[in-house]
Amino acid sequence: MHFLPEYYLVIAMFVTFIALIFTGYPVAWVLAGTGILFAGVGYITDILDWTFTGLSYNTLGLLTGRLYGIMYNWVLVALPMFIFMGLMLDKSGVAEQMMKSMQRLFGNVKGGLAVAVTLIGIILAASTGIIGASVVLLGVMSLPIMLKQNYAKPLALGTIAASGTLGILIPPSIMLVIMGDVLGISVLDLFMGAVFPGLILGILYIVYILVYCKIYPEKAPLAADHSEVNLRDVVLALYDIIPPAGLILLVLGSIFMGIATVTEASGVGALGAVVIAVLYKRFNWNVLKDVVINTMNTAAYIFAIFVGATIFALVLRECGGDQLIESGLTGLGLGPNGIIIFVLVLVFFLGFFLDWIEITLIILPLLAPVISVLDLQINGFGVVDFPKLTWFALLVAVTLQTSFLTPPVGFALFYLKGVCPPGVKLTDIYRGVIPFIVLQLIALVLVFLFPELVTWLPSKVFKPL
Repeated sequence: MHFLPEYYLVIAMFVTFIALIFTGYPVAWVLAGTGILFAGVGYITDILDWTFTGLSYNTLGLLTGRLYGIMYNWVLVALPMFIFMGLMLDKSGVAEQMMKSMQRLFGNVKGGLAVAVTLIGIILAASTGIIGASVVLLGVMSLPIMLKQNYAKPLALGTIAASGTLGILIPPSIMLVIMGDVLGISVLDLFMGAVFPGLILGILYIVYILVYCKIYPEKAPLAADHSEVNLRDVVLALYDIIPPAGLILLVLGSIFMGIATVTEASGVGALGAVVIAVLYKRFNWNVLKDVVINTMNTAAYIFAIFVGATIFALVLRECGGDQLIESGLTGLGLGPNGIIIFVLVLVFFLGFFLDWIEITLIILPLLAPVISVLDLQINGFGVVDFPKLTWFALLVAVTLQTSFLTPPVGFALFYLKGVCPPGVKLTDIYRGVIPFIVLQLIALVLVFLFPELVTWLPSKVFKPL
């Protein structure tokens, strides 16, 4: 690989960005500031004939059209809608009701409470799509109950953390919406492609919990007041599960059947969450105000990073970042599958330090051209437009989910620690998540070895006319 002088600017940009992240400044300002700074640096080094980037502050004028394109993007309207949907469902109290019903339903099963938490985590993942919210809600709602029932701390904590992270993968995930936009691929394909990997993870969690509790029953004792399940318990459970499950089916079903776009379905989901809150008598002006403000703050945070990442990526590309990454990866001599594995390992370690938003907005667009030209035989069944990128995006999604749990700096671990009682140590959480990390890696290997787990469902739902 011929190492051009401009490539030093690319490396310096990444090093500067990583260093400034640890200063505590907002990520959006760090991205934008680093991009603007190196636009000036590139301009000066060009004047000195050290580089040939063509950069100047006039280059930043190109951002006007790009930023307008972000604001004008119809697909991205779904982001605040899905965020509103998740936050409103959180306020509706539906999770608490499901917890009570599930507790009664699985009261006679060893590890039944942990299974209930996992099932609620799956439902919350499909309704909130926000990892921090899911982990905190599950922790506040279920951890005191599990500890009171004398569950082993590692089992209880690992179940909560792993179940909460499903929100990054199971549709309608806001991460998949952003991935579809930055990679230029169908969000519908990503939503449908994520169904099987998400279900596989949920099933692996449940099977592990049941087997573990069968071998070590003392780790998950039954509640002292447990009783036989009767028809009334089943009816109550269905009564509590049907509203959120029905909403999820309405949102995803309308998308998968081609009745509504992702954006239109997100509006239906937001309205449906309000209706559920009304039915549970939790809807009032203060709740609406709180949800709207939190939605605005979260959406503004994401879109601010969009702007910062756009500035950063523009300057990086002008410095030859695309060429450096492409030549670096192809020069490794690892072959197509080896390059994919190398990239996933890189994403995994980046997940220790960066949020999924930065990784999605900065790293994926740089990797997309490389992945597109790799000789990978990914079956799109003649329907999926970009099967290689769709499969790759889901691999990255599962990898990022794993990095959220991995000690010492997995974000989900600290979300959970923040709501734990004083007697729970961070080491308890570390011990608890290790088995679930192994399960996530198994799921990742399955998706890697069998790409049809991602591409088959989109091909069946949307058949060519």
